[in-house]
Amino acid sequence: MRWFHLFNANFRKEYIEMKRYLPNTLALVFTFYIIFLAAFFGIMFIGDPASFEMNVQYSIISVVFWSLTMMTMNFIGFSVITEATRGTLEQIYMSPMGVWKIMLTRIISQFGLQSVIMVLLLYGAMATSGQWLSLNPMTTIPIILVTMISMLGVSFMIAGLAIIVKQIQAFLQIFQFVLMALVFVPLSVAPFLAFAPFVKGVDMVRNVMLQDLTLTELPLSDYDVLLVNSVVYLTLGLLVFHSCERVAMKKGLLGQY
Repeated sequence: MRWFHLFNANFRKEYIEMKRYLPNTLALVFTFYIIFLAAFFGIMFIGDPASFEMNVQYSIISVVFWSLTMMTMNFIGFSVITEATRGTLEQIYMSPMGVWKIMLTRIISQFGLQSVIMVLLLYGAMATSGQWLSLNPMTTIPIILVTMISMLGVSFMIAGLAIIVKQIQAFLQIFQFVLMALVFVPLSVAPFLAFAPFVKGVDMVRNVMLQDLTLTELPLSDYDVLLVNSVVYLTLGLLVFHSCERVAMKKGLLGQY
């Protein structure tokens, strides 16, 4: 019940902030839509006509997942920066639930809200290009949920860094291009990227949408890699986060900005 109340409070907080700062939310969606249009027209004028449809579909999926991963993995870091700026970071540490639980429910809430926005962006991109993908929610949703676990791990690592150094905006700006490379480069070209966070899940969802596959049609080894990858990165993320917390408390950095 305590978890439910914590999730409900943070979900309402994230929803109210998105609604209250609606122009910023709309600008964010519009920005990603412009990025898709740039990729779409680039393929139209420069790409190979023989593979036009496949390239456009690949770009649609990649842009949407890049948007979702970037907002999810950077979220806790930005949340820590915001709380530190407002002077409320120490107040969060007074909660009996623990900071990592608060941040976890916040990022799950944000992921749910951003997923709705990304679905709208996906349909907008498909309507613009005239290329309709097989969404197959019974297959894609379970894979995305497991993939999100590794995103949580990386997000906690970034949050731990933010607790200590506070100003990490420049790092996050560089990190978004790293995420773009991880999302857009297919595993068939760079198989070693399967060891990176979330890449295997994105590749599996991309194959499902492009080839209209079901859960049973994907190799069992893909699920093994995805599950191990997610558990490893979540564990590492929580370990790094708690280690950074101890360093920040030892040096008295929680109340500083």
